[in-house]
Amino acid sequence: MSSAPCILTIHAHPDDEASKGAPTLAKYAREGAKTVLVCCTGGEEGDLQNPRLRDPGQPFHGLNRAAERAEMARRRPFELAESASIIGFHHVEMLGYRDSGMLGSEANEHPECFHRADLLEAVGRLVAIVRRERPYVMITYNEDQRGYPHPDHVRVHEVSVMAFDMAGDPTKFPEAGEVWQPQKLYYSAWSRMRLTAIHEALLRLRGSSPFDEKWFERPDLDGQITTRVHVGEYLWARSGALRAHATQIDPDEPFWFGLSDDELAVAYPYEDWILAKSHVDRVQGGSDYEDDLLAGITLT
Repeated sequence: MSSAPCILTIHAHPDDEASKGAPTLAKYAREGAKTVLVCCTGGEEGDLQNPRLRDPGQPFHGLNRAAERAEMARRRPFELAESASIIGFHHVEMLGYRDSGMLGSEANEHPECFHRADLLEAVGRLVAIVRRERPYVMITYNEDQRGYPHPDHVRVHEVSVMAFDMAGDPTKFPEAGEVWQPQKLYYSAWSRMRLTAIHEALLRLRGSSPFDEKWFERPDLDGQITTRVHVGEYLWARSGALRAHATQIDPDEPFWFGLSDDELAVAYPYEDWILAKSHVDRVQGGSDYEDDLLAGITLT
């Protein structure tokens, strides 16, 4: 894989890699690219989301809250490893910070949490990974986090953008290895187009949808989307990776699994991206959208 293009994606917690971009990364891994996942925290503040695991005979049956959280924290690294294997990541790197919890929670004050980390120290850690893995494309969260203002998601964006710029600068972090400049930086985006298509398909096929009017009041990023990757054949990566995170994902939740992979492929077979920074000329195809994250890159 040394001569293959590398795509590196940065996420806040275990399970984020399953819900954001899993089909796209599975597609590129299957097509021969090297794919690297950077997970910034261990997800220590997550709550048990799967009620089945509290049933008699299941691992969380009868546990008090403290014991439940301890068991969940023990399991999350194994869930991440299974999810990453399903998606096909070639390497998973933990950035080494603690989950900051939701905005305003007591966990925001933990001295080891990502939210409180020294910004340049965190950037330096990511720069070292970028210089070692040498990605042509980096993927991170978009700058508009009004829809889900989790402190760790905000910090992922800040650290990733700075690392993209500094990894290629020989004056920055000289101890972090030989400089490497990624050629493109993408932001993930939950588009209004996708939300509408899934909502309408659920109403048509199931008679109801979990997406109420509050979902449609969230910021509309459709005007910023530059890139749509067709992933209809790779939606198994999303559903499989989500189910791998058994503590975090309720397998009966229609938000995640209201449509089968085949039904979702009909309703909306794309993942949407925002090209935020680029050192290459844009390759314009036959539509208004770029259709390939690797379009225009030059292998060196």
